[in-house]
Amino acid sequence: MRKLLNRILSCTLLLALFSCGSAPEVKIGSKKFTESVTLAEIAAQLAGKVDPHVKHLRALGGTRVLWDALVKGDVDLYPEYTGTITEEIFAGRHLQGDREIREALVKYNIVMSNSLGFSDNYALGMKKSLAESLHITAISDLKKYPDLKFGFSNEFMDRADGWPGLKNAYQLPQKNVEGLEHELAYRALASGAIAVTDLYSTDANIRYYHLITLKDDKHFFPEYKAVFLYRAQLEKTAPKALKEMLKLQGMIPETTMVRLNKLVKIDGMSENQVASDFIRKHFGTRTDFEQMTFFQRLFLRTKQHLFLVAISLFAAILISIPLGIMAFLWPKSGQFILGFVGVIQTIPSLALIVFMIPLLGIGNEPAIVALFLYSLLPIVRNTHSGLNDIARAIRESAEALGLSAPARLRLVELPLASRSILAGIKTSAVINIGTATLGALIGAGGYGQPILTGIRLNDVGLILEGAVPAAALALLVQGLFELLEIYFVPKGLRIKSEIANG
Repeated sequence: MRKLLNRILSCTLLLALFSCGSAPEVKIGSKKFTESVTLAEIAAQLAGKVDPHVKHLRALGGTRVLWDALVKGDVDLYPEYTGTITEEIFAGRHLQGDREIREALVKYNIVMSNSLGFSDNYALGMKKSLAESLHITAISDLKKYPDLKFGFSNEFMDRADGWPGLKNAYQLPQKNVEGLEHELAYRALASGAIAVTDLYSTDANIRYYHLITLKDDKHFFPEYKAVFLYRAQLEKTAPKALKEMLKLQGMIPETTMVRLNKLVKIDGMSENQVASDFIRKHFGTRTDFEQMTFFQRLFLRTKQHLFLVAISLFAAILISIPLGIMAFLWPKSGQFILGFVGVIQTIPSLALIVFMIPLLGIGNEPAIVALFLYSLLPIVRNTHSGLNDIARAIRESAEALGLSAPARLRLVELPLASRSILAGIKTSAVINIGTATLGALIGAGGYGQPILTGIRLNDVGLILEGAVPAAALALLVQGLFELLEIYFVPKGLRIKSEIANG
């Protein structure tokens, strides 16, 4: 035992020394819209020229997810906008100008770069034909049409500089206001499902969908200058990489950003290629970027997805079956156990994943914990009901044979409940596979990555690239559990079930 402990200690020390000796990874984050992903990719490729330890964690979520990740150290830099900083991150503090913003950021050891050269301002937009027919040119004109349906991005629905503040500032009477994915709003506008949505001034979709932006005649929206927010320690840990990224200050005028957005969203180029072309044109250097084939992407996403599902499901099995047994053996405690795991199941899966971020950051860990919690109920409930449904006569026969309680559980009750337990595990596995697609929102990868990217780019092919393998994996797992039933369920129970099913 002492030799084993010494070996473990030696390995731990070697790993620690190896970690200390390796250069720190520079993690660049981006929000889940095209412009943010493109800016972050340009920064990552520039930094990658001088530092091989640069990683782009793309499309992680909204403002709060990225800001919390930056403060905690899960990312080192991400693109942000000054209006978002003052109105969302520091809402209610009424910060004025870059100097006050920088002073507020010091407390968090965060630094703000100079402007990247453009502003991406919020605006309200409509189809040009509808606006002209109703003679609407400014936001104030919307007061005349209380029955118009509004559809805003989910983040805009809750932001201080979003719908709540806008509604009060303009005294807008509309009640039919829905939240939806920003990229879906354009299609909703085009089809007439909604009349008004929130726009970004640099969005290429404005021209593509023949939209107009309404004049902000009460000057409600602040200026949203594009900047980088980064951790102050980056100046010491990766000064060369930071210097390369800060070369983008003042380098991207609004017309250029609109063009870059168009190349990705309208012309279908990848953010990687757009970033590489931009760097070659403006800095005269070529950058390397990863361009995977379909099968390489499929293999990577499958590996990531299986990792999330396997770890969380295995942990859930180890915990849930004993909990189900406890709920059966001690009915009073069992009500609490079943109630607790039932409450967890009522929490929306996306909310459960987001709740994990403050505790565990972003990446695999919060996704795995959320998936683990979401997998508990079917296994616990089926274990409990499988044991509880065993006929009393069978238990009495086992007692008459002189079997102790542990022996009865091991030799009689668990084998008889095995079909129900296995059904619970199968249900959890299928739920887990579907829910794991949400892990892409916090950088865990998997099949959710192409689905989210496809939604963002309005690319059905990318959506199917994630959705079809996820569905196929769910069917494969169901078939696998049918095979496992042959080995784990007693033959007599299988025959009885086959007879009962006709």
